[in-house]
Amino acid sequence: MKELTTACTLLLLSIVIGACGGASDTADETPTQETGESATSSGSHMGLVNPNLASEQELLALEGMSEGAVSAITDARPFFDMVSLDNTLDRLLEAEMRATLYEHVWIPLNLNTASEEEMLLIPGVGDRMLHEFKEYRPYASIEQFKREIGKYVDDTELARLSRYVTLAEN
Repeated sequence: MKELTTACTLLLLSIVIGACGGASDTADETPTQETGESATSSGSHMGLVNPNLASEQELLALEGMSEGAVSAITDARPFFDMVSLDNTLDRLLEAEMRATLYEHVWIPLNLNTASEEEMLLIPGVGDRMLHEFKEYRPYASIEQFKREIGKYVDDTELARLSRYVTLAEN
């Protein structure tokens, strides 16, 4: 019964994400950086695994992921933001390990509505970059985000930061 409930919850979450214009700004068939395979199975957002959509095997294959963390994630799904995922993993993984994990697993955050706490969970984002993210809100497009944040970081860092964000409608 729990498996059916989980499957229904994930289906509903997929429908909601689809109705909001998708969880990413690229097509769902974009190859992942790690495998070159279609990103649809794990809900990849430019190479990041969505913990709401990934299988237990996909989660367990991630660097720093333990069986206990996988169980905690699958038992608590769906997560509506990274703060709720971070709170779930806080009791199982040290902050440094969670930061490493978030280089691979992520729920794309809406630039226009994300909290400070959520933005600070992006690996490498500190107070200065948080200020820059917030200064230009609301963003009209991802291109605007890239143009404004590109004033402060090089192209490689801009591409890395772009993997974590979206402008999905509410």
